[in-house]
Amino acid sequence: MHEVVRAAGAGEPPGWTVARPERRAHMTRVAELLGEWAEALCHGPDDVARWRSVGLLHDALRDEGTDVLRDRVPPSLRILPGPLLHGPAAAERLRVDGVVDGELLRAVAYHTAGDPSFGALGRALYAADFLEPGRSFLPDWRADLRARMPGDLNDVVFEIARARIANLVGRRRSVLPRTLDFWNALVAERS
Repeated sequence: MHEVVRAAGAGEPPGWTVARPERRAHMTRVAELLGEWAEALCHGPDDVARWRSVGLLHDALRDEGTDVLRDRVPPSLRILPGPLLHGPAAAERLRVDGVVDGELLRAVAYHTAGDPSFGALGRALYAADFLEPGRSFLPDWRADLRARMPGDLNDVVFEIARARIANLVGRRRSVLPRTLDFWNALVAERS
């Protein structure tokens, strides 16, 4: 396990983190939730630390300026809306640090949009970011979903993706192709 990932798993964000105190508290809650889920799934200590690390790393650059983030992502991702750039930028920074864990990097990069190739780690982060108990919207529904985790991971992720896409459509916002591909992969699994 890379040193940056190991440190994040122990609760130490990288020195390059740009996050206000409230954001750091959110990152910590997501990391704690992921650690609890990994333990409940009987993962070994290294994997529990890896799951915790992805929770701490996912928003490490969330409070960085949009122009700075846009310059730090690959050209193909520069068209993303500003609020979605922090994940890909953090993944790129982790690559610069020498992290080669593709599943972890993909989870960090696409935790807001989803990704059709997500495995358990990416799906768990997608869910934990939405379900962490510090968020105030739809508390009863989110608490119910959280109570079903981690044993009902795929169904919970399906419900979250459905709600998030419905929210975008209801607000007449576009849905990213990657998010639609994620949705289609989730639907295909249920067939």
